[in-house]
Amino acid sequence: MADNAKSPRPVYRNIHVTDIVSYRLPPAGIVSILHRVSGVVMFVLLPFVIWMFDTSVTSEISYDAFTSLFVAGCGFVPGWFFKLVALGLIWAYLHHFCAGVRHLAMDFNHDAVTKESGRTTAVAVLVISVALTLVLGAKLFGLF
Repeated sequence: MADNAKSPRPVYRNIHVTDIVSYRLPPAGIVSILHRVSGVVMFVLLPFVIWMFDTSVTSEISYDAFTSLFVAGCGFVPGWFFKLVALGLIWAYLHHFCAGVRHLAMDFNHDAVTKESGRTTAVAVLVISVALTLVLGAKLFGLF
């Protein structure tokens, strides 16, 4: 009798929602997901951006109203909340920009794209976008 027993084929299954917390994405996967999230955040906050631009450039009076919103707030919403929304918008823009530059660089030179370079550039995008967000957030919240 010939032994024709083969090793079983690997079984691939979908990840269940409860497995998401234990699943470990590589840095490139995290950057990819955050790139999409940052795009959605910028799209959703577009009316806020248009309002900020319009209010800040219309007149000196509207500019004073604009800046007082970030200090005193509006109605029941405190000023720090508006600063937090602006900080989220700053992060979304910086991350989306850095990740977009990473994608463009990878598109220009397909031969140089390796698993290690993908990991390295993804970590660089995360570090640069968070560092710039912290610097601009410190300025936004008046730390310097």
